Amino acid sequence: MPMRSSRIFKFVANLCRLALAATFVLSGFTKVIDPWGTALKVNEYLSIYGLDYLQGASMAFSIWLCGAELMMGCMLLCKVRIRLISIFALLSMSFFTVLTFLSATLIPVEDCGCFGEALKLTPWQTFFKNLALLPMAVVVWWRYRPDKVFAFNALEIMLTCTFFVMSMYLGYYCYRHLPLIDFLPYKVGVNIREAMQAPESGQGEVETVLVYRNRETGRLREFSLDDTAWQDTDKWEWVDTRVSEEASVMRPLISEFSLRDVEGDATERVLATPGRVYMLCVTQFDRLSRRCARRMEQLAAHAVAQGALVVCLTPDPLYGEQWRMFGQQRVKCYNIDASTMKTMLRARNGLVVLDDGTISAKMNCRDIRP
Repeated sequence: MPMRSSRIFKFVANLCRLALAATFVLSGFTKVIDPWGTALKVNEYLSIYGLDYLQGASMAFSIWLCGAELMMGCMLLCKVRIRLISIFALLSMSFFTVLTFLSATLIPVEDCGCFGEALKLTPWQTFFKNLALLPMAVVVWWRYRPDKVFAFNALEIMLTCTFFVMSMYLGYYCYRHLPLIDFLPYKVGVNIREAMQAPESGQGEVETVLVYRNRETGRLREFSLDDTAWQDTDKWEWVDTRVSEEASVMRPLISEFSLRDVEGDATERVLATPGRVYMLCVTQFDRLSRRCARRMEQLAAHAVAQGALVVCLTPDPLYGEQWRMFGQQRVKCYNIDASTMKTMLRARNGLVVLDDGTISAKMNCRDIRP
């Protein structure tokens, strides 16, 4: 009877190990391929817990955290140093169970970001998911408790190094370029104008609300898309973009895309342009590197020679300046919400190409080739 019980326990422990491994691999992969999005979520948590001074390290931390999660899942799956990894798995599940409980109760957040943009879970859903995985981590830890913690052999050292390099490099590559898989609404092949159309239900209008924090007082303020006061980035810091709950049943795929110039809303004017449109995306002009600026200048010259329209999108306040010089080319500039640009292009600076309003290409600035 004890032998049979031992076999049943080992079988259950293996199932728990595979379930944990699959969760860690899926969660780590969906986040590590989008380090910019993960860094935004890390910054949100740091801001909530009053640790804003650590935001400068959010990108490095997001790559390390998600890479470590992916690595841990691979090691659990392949049973590499299973005793040591079972301890880390138990500690991480305990920590995140407590964190998600706080996120669902005392310090609520809209989305915990445990699966990046691939799968959205509410804080309570995330908490119950962690609550289900925590006993599995205990079972795995107990099953391999007799094993030695630091008894590495040559094969395990090689596999550990392979998983580490693979996980970290994947995050670094996606930081330097763009996510390998785009889970966001602005993916290649999406027609922005069509995606902005609300479903026909006649139950009201979709209202997009921009939430910004005053850098001096720390107070939050909500803006409508028509209120351009949020464009003063020296005073306001983006926190969130959301759609009113009353209109959630009508929410279109893309609801927050809006371009403005000194004359007002210019969204339709740009999206309705036939043919090819090159949209240069610049976060801050005074922090645009010379190498990136040269690539954009070459692209602007190529676009003009091609007969295509080239525009510049930026959350940087324009202060009435409608044009910017990119080399010898005079390019029309439009203001765009900072969060919208970060959603559309996971890079500090880059390019989005439209063909008859449909996104045909996106690239980080370092990948721009005329």
